Amino acid sequence: MRVLLVEDDEPVAESLRRGLLRYGFEVAWVSTGGAALSHPEPYDVVLLDLGLPDTDGLDVCKALRERGDVPIIVISARSDETDRVVGLELGADDYVSKPFGVREVIARIRAVMRRMQPRTSAAAATAEAGPDRYGDRLSIDRKAARVRLDGEEVALAPKEYDLLAFLTEEPGALMSREQIMEAVWDANWFGPTKTLDVHVAALRRKLAGAVTIEAVRGVGFRLEIVNAGRDAS
Repeated sequence: MRVLLVEDDEPVAESLRRGLLRYGFEVAWVSTGGAALSHPEPYDVVLLDLGLPDTDGLDVCKALRERGDVPIIVISARSDETDRVVGLELGADDYVSKPFGVREVIARIRAVMRRMQPRTSAAAATAEAGPDRYGDRLSIDRKAARVRLDGEEVALAPKEYDLLAFLTEEPGALMSREQIMEAVWDANWFGPTKTLDVHVAALRRKLAGAVTIEAVRGVGFRLEIVNAGRDAS
């Protein structure tokens, strides 16, 4: 599913973009209303911030709605009831107040799409999307948030899945603890990162032989895919 993210706060946009990517969404990010209105590529849903630098997000919402019926979800720090009402009256399909979690945004997107699209179209789209494969043994179905090892589903806790989905975005890349905590837990996470080590240990145990997760002292972690003929260490 293609998402047009209209958000001028770079840390918020980057955190949300990473979260959506982990769940299989394609994300195009723009930071102004003008860029949103002139965006040339097609998209299936718009996530629209109201506090844009060049124009009021409500005006962008109105303009987008006049062009067609693509779902629009407003994401804004404006929690005043008047803004909510005006946004919905101008054509927004839903309204999410900051701060928010990625899971909440995804749930809102899916709910809006269920209301907007015929069931047959949704079923066809689901059938076309297959799981991502990593080596000979591991597959991740980002649409359904399910992981299989040798064809058998692996029971992962929600954060274990989020961690695996993030690390497999770029196998072999070194991810710092800060990057991982921001993407998997929360951009506003404060406190020790020992929970990260616990979740890494769980993934190593549950996916032994399919991936290795190397700890780089003082930096973070690197996930490698184990292919046939290569022993996991």
